[in-house]
Amino acid sequence: MIRRVGKPMQWFADPFFIVSFAIGSGLFSFPTSMAQSLSDSAKVPGVSVSNENWSRFLGAGFDGSVLSNPASINWQQEPTPQWDIEVGDGYGIASVAGGRVYQCDSIGGSRFASGSERLRCFDLSSGDLIWEHAQPINYRDLYGYEAGPRSSPTVVGGKVFTFGVTGQLTCRAVGDGRSLWSTNTSETYGVVQNFFGVGAAPLVINDLVIVMVGGSPPEDQSIPPGQLDRVVSNGSALVAFDINTGKERWKSGEDLASYSSPRAVQLGGVKAVLIFARNGLIAVEAQSGKRLWRFDHRASILESVNGMMPIVKGDKVFISECYQLGSVLLGVDDKSAKVIWQDDRRSREKSMRSHWSTPVLVGDYLYGCSGRNAPDSDFRCVEFSTGKVQWVDPRRTRSSVTRWGDHLIVMEERGVLEVLKANPKTMEVVTRVDLSVPGNRRPALQFPCWSAPVLVGNRMLLRGDQHVICLQWQTK
Repeated sequence: MIRRVGKPMQWFADPFFIVSFAIGSGLFSFPTSMAQSLSDSAKVPGVSVSNENWSRFLGAGFDGSVLSNPASINWQQEPTPQWDIEVGDGYGIASVAGGRVYQCDSIGGSRFASGSERLRCFDLSSGDLIWEHAQPINYRDLYGYEAGPRSSPTVVGGKVFTFGVTGQLTCRAVGDGRSLWSTNTSETYGVVQNFFGVGAAPLVINDLVIVMVGGSPPEDQSIPPGQLDRVVSNGSALVAFDINTGKERWKSGEDLASYSSPRAVQLGGVKAVLIFARNGLIAVEAQSGKRLWRFDHRASILESVNGMMPIVKGDKVFISECYQLGSVLLGVDDKSAKVIWQDDRRSREKSMRSHWSTPVLVGDYLYGCSGRNAPDSDFRCVEFSTGKVQWVDPRRTRSSVTRWGDHLIVMEERGVLEVLKANPKTMEVVTRVDLSVPGNRRPALQFPCWSAPVLVGNRMLLRGDQHVICLQWQTK
C-alpha cells in the first residue's frame, strides 16, 4: 500500500545534495560546485561519484554521512509527510538512485514459514510504484526474528543488487526489475546458517560485485545451525562476482560471515576491501582478493556477532563490538594493522560498544549508540584519536544515527527522532519528533526502528516495523 501526501516536492531543485557512490551511472550531471567533497575513506579508485543519491548501505562514504551543512533548515517545524509505503518482513531500509527508491522486504510467509523476498521500485517524488519482483525463499530464523532482508540494495548504473536473508545475490535491471543473473551463495559455498541469516550489503568496485559469504567445507554441512564454534571456513569470507555475468572472479578470507558489510578503502597505494568478519577485521586487494592483513577482534561468547561498518579516517580504522571487547583504533597501511588505542577487556567501562548501529564521525569525534540491549545502551560522544568519552546521554535507549553536515539525525528504536548539533562538549538537542504515534497524514513508526535514516536533498526516509515514510524538512 502506498500513500501519497500533498504536492510532490521538486527535490532536484533543493541546494542540499547527497554525494553517493554510483559507479558509471551517468544518470545525472551537475556542476562540480554542487558536489560535496568526500571524506578520505570515500576516495577510492574505481568507485566514482554522482549526486542526488543514497545508492548503497550507509551512503556515499560508507559512513552514514552527508557532508553538506543544512544551514537553512527550519528545525523547529516538524518535517512534512510526503508519502509512506507498507513493508513486510525484514529490517533493511531503501537505497535511492536516479530519483527512484529501491526497497526490499519479504511477503507471504511468517517467521516460521517460507514466503517470497521482494524488491520494489518507487518514484522518490511521488511514492508511486514503478515495478516489483519477488522470488521464493526458504528461511527460518533461529531466534524468531523476521524472515526478511537485513540489508539495503546497492544501485550501480543500470543495475540494482540485492543480497537476501538466505544468501541469494541477485542483479536486476533498474528500468523494469528483470533479473539479469542470480546466485545462491549459501548453497554454492556451503554456508552453515548464521544466527540471524545473511545480513551484509553488496559492494561494487569497477566490474566486481563483492559480498561477505563465509562458507564451510562439506564435512561441516551436517553441523546444526547456530553451532558456529564447531564450524570452520573454506576460504570464502569474501567472494567477488563478475558484475555482468555473476561468475565467480575470486574468493578470499578464512572466516565466517558477520553482519557488517564490506567497504572500499585505499591502503597506501593499494585499492582494498575491508570486512569486519565474524572473528575480526580482514583487508584484501580489491581486484585479486589477495590477503593484506588480519586483526582478530571478537568476544569469546558463542552468540556474539560483529555488526558495525569499519570507520576510516586517513590511515586509521575504528572497529567496535558490544559483547565483551568494545573498541579499538588501528593505524593501517597495505601491510599491517597496529593498535593506537584499545578498550580494556577486563573493565566494564568501554569507550564505545557498537551493536547493530554504526557511529558517525565528525572531525575527531564519534557519535553513536553504545551497548547491547536497551537497559545498558546510550547515545554518546567519543574522541576518535584517544577513545576518551566526552559525554553520555543518561537515557538508556538504543538508536541509529546519520550525519547531516554539523547535525546528527538520531532514530531511537521505538520511533522517536531527535536532531542534535554535533557538539563534543555536550548533548545539544535541536528538535525532537515522536514518530511512534500517528501524525498529520502519516502512520506511526512501530518498533523496531533499527535502520539509520536515509537523506536525499532535504527529504528523509525512515523505517519502522510496518512502514517506510518519506518526510521533508522545510527551509527558512
